[in-house]
Amino acid sequence: MSKVNRRALLRGGLVAIGGAAALVAGEDVRREFEPDRLPINGGYAPTEDHSNLITRGQVTSTFFVQTTEPVVALTFDDGPQPDWTPLVLDQLDEVSAPATFFMVGQHLRANAHLVADRMDRHEIGNHTWTHADLAEEDVDHALVQLTRTADEIRTVFGRTTTIMRPPWGHLAGSTVLAASKLYYDIIVWSQQMHPDTYINDTAGQVADIVQRSRPGDIILAHDVGDSRRLAGLRGIADIVRGLRSKGLEPVTVSHLLSAATAASRV
Repeated sequence: MSKVNRRALLRGGLVAIGGAAALVAGEDVRREFEPDRLPINGGYAPTEDHSNLITRGQVTSTFFVQTTEPVVALTFDDGPQPDWTPLVLDQLDEVSAPATFFMVGQHLRANAHLVADRMDRHEIGNHTWTHADLAEEDVDHALVQLTRTADEIRTVFGRTTTIMRPPWGHLAGSTVLAASKLYYDIIVWSQQMHPDTYINDTAGQVADIVQRSRPGDIILAHDVGDSRRLAGLRGIADIVRGLRSKGLEPVTVSHLLSAATAASRV
């Protein structure tokens, strides 16, 4: 087959077949090139079929907030898991700092004993039941992923979650519709740990996060996973100390969101 320009085909409604071009309907062109891995009710926002899920006029997706308050949010994904999550909690206790933990439901069910009595100062967010890529899920499956985790959080902590983070930050129509139905705000991030850069270099990872952080940042870390991440986690207390010496106070994501709201009223 001769090499063709995909954008030109989509624009002109053409498909090259054995070097010959044939006019086809726009729907056929779209079907020809749409991602194979995305279900029609997952990758796109099928509002006409799911109007019952649209409970709000808009769903926010926050990377950082614009605020005059000198605050940042430390966030940890994928836990709780043995060793790693207690390490993070110990570091945060050492400096009396709050954080937000986006928990995977099945990890919480297996390891609730690690965190059940240690989350008083911290916020808990929903990170799906199995760490599923919600961009590949249809609406019904996305709702199951989030609802099961919300139920587990309520069972363990007696809390109702108001924020969620899609694994890998992948968003799709199904994600937004599920967030609307469950009254979630979607939280992404603006800064993150770089374990590949700072292998066994805790001081370097600490300095990098402190230097790059600005008011309103949402900082991503993980309390499970590749052992290269441990260098950064061992420096959480020093990151907090560094942020404070810079005039930045760690807060929960919800505090950060309220700071943005307050700033918008000025």
